[in-house]
Amino acid sequence: MALALFYIAAAVALASTVLVITRRNAAHALIYLVVSLLSIAVIFFLLGAPFAAALEIVIYAGAIVVLFLFVVMMLNLGRRSAERERLWLQPGMWVGPSILVGVLFLMMLHVIVVGAPGTTEGTMVGPKEVGTALFGQYLLAVELAAMLLLAALIGAYHLGRRYLGDRREESSRENRP
Repeated sequence: MALALFYIAAAVALASTVLVITRRNAAHALIYLVVSLLSIAVIFFLLGAPFAAALEIVIYAGAIVVLFLFVVMMLNLGRRSAERERLWLQPGMWVGPSILVGVLFLMMLHVIVVGAPGTTEGTMVGPKEVGTALFGQYLLAVELAAMLLLAALIGAYHLGRRYLGDRREESSRENRP
């Protein structure tokens, strides 16, 4: 039963990730990304890592993607942006990523059929050890990552506002007699 659930979650993860890549509307792509991250959390849970599953949901699906969705909705780039993205998604753009995904898929099949070479036995790491490491010896890295996300949010806001301002000026020039 667990194996069937694993394959169902994997199929959902693959399908939603493909939908993330192919959606022209950024808000829709981010919603599919949440579905993908939730299905990966299910996979973590089925593999016996409930803490990793909880972190996947809380940190990625709950915080980072919601932040991205907030920025996308705040900027609201409109129809011109969607048309530009459609032009960027030409069939030739899929060749390189498709080759890389094919290589990864072949590697995954090899690991499933033959087994993973050089794997080691892992130990259980609980939430207390993760928290102690994150807010102990890695505190500076955690704070730097938080500042980097904040800077990215502020940068996206200012770039989007400048783009929207330029676009409004263009439309007002076009509407003048």
